[in-house]
Amino acid sequence: MLRSVEITVQLSGLPTGEGFHNVHWQERLELSLDCFVCQRTGRTTFFRYGQEQALCSADEKYPEHPTAARIAAFDVTDERERTTLRAVVDYWWAPFHDEKRDRTATALSCPPWVRLYLGYYCPRARQDGAFGIQTNVSRPLHEICSHCDRPLATSKEAPAIRLLV
Repeated sequence: MLRSVEITVQLSGLPTGEGFHNVHWQERLELSLDCFVCQRTGRTTFFRYGQEQALCSADEKYPEHPTAARIAAFDVTDERERTTLRAVVDYWWAPFHDEKRDRTATALSCPPWVRLYLGYYCPRARQDGAFGIQTNVSRPLHEICSHCDRPLATSKEAPAIRLLV
């Protein structure tokens, strides 16, 4: 069965003017999914925008392997006080039982986990930098430039993960 998941992240406090660091999505994310290929639940799955398959992290018995999943869409919405990043992930899912963990697979791993990778450019240092936004971190999370110590963005809430179909 084809499933789709919507992931949304809201960032606030992105500086403008002299403090502008061009914070942007690095076109990759990680999402916890149940993998029907290796029949394991809660696998970290690695995605890159534009690739037609994702990579399942598997475990000691199964090496990393391609899986039927991809980033289907991505967009950014800028509003007055915040920026919203939205990604849609499509993946194939089939029912199975994880023998090692004695768990039945679900269409979306319980609890779901996601990490989005963001980059920026420091105009003072003239260097790139990077940070990640993920679900399992205390909030609010204030990101600071590693080069000039200026604020980059604030994440007040964990990324939202919603099963669409």
